[in-house]
Amino acid sequence: MNNFIIGLAVIVSTILIYWGSVTFYKKCRHIYTAPIISSTVVTIVILLIFQIPYETYMIGGQWIDHLLGPAVVGLAYPLYQYRNMLKKMLLPVVTGTFIGAVVGITSGLFLSKWAGFSELIINSIVPKSVTTPVAMAIAETSGGAMPLAAVFVMIAGIGGVLIHPFVLRYFRLNHYIGRGVGMGSASHAIGTAISMERDDLEGSISTIAMVLSAVFVSIIAPGLTVLLL
Repeated sequence: MNNFIIGLAVIVSTILIYWGSVTFYKKCRHIYTAPIISSTVVTIVILLIFQIPYETYMIGGQWIDHLLGPAVVGLAYPLYQYRNMLKKMLLPVVTGTFIGAVVGITSGLFLSKWAGFSELIINSIVPKSVTTPVAMAIAETSGGAMPLAAVFVMIAGIGGVLIHPFVLRYFRLNHYIGRGVGMGSASHAIGTAISMERDDLEGSISTIAMVLSAVFVSIIAPGLTVLLL
């Protein structure tokens, strides 16, 4: 009964925090006030202030987490809308996503190895650029820690959202294919949500890149990790 009350309180409070973040974003529209960022920060601050353990929060948080899969599936609708146009762009999207997957794996591996991290952490960082369920599965099979993999996925997603305006401006990436592939292959669902908000076509390309990246990383990450470690 206590767990039911705790879980219900967590779900309701999380929804209220997100609703407040969306309301604030509508009034103060900026990349740094995006709901995914502000709601995450507010939730973390509340947990720290009231000293609520992560395990306690996840009594209710796990039910919200289960909605991630259906949310990703929901991104298929714009793919259907632009299916004919997307077929013509398949080659550059696939090529760009594959390169992004390789860069994402090797950069995480080399930087964490250079920093002197243990193999457990390195194997948890490698799949950071794919969506959470896939990253956790890859980390588990390659000797990493699933909770750590989930944390690194969040860092990669939010980090990508925060710095992508500077990266896109610096490299003059103004085309929707480049933007979509970059966001989808580097910042997975969080980046795709930002792309979808900016433009439906860019969001559709980002969705394809996110899905392809998950496939590519699942295939090449274990082999590259063994080869380069």
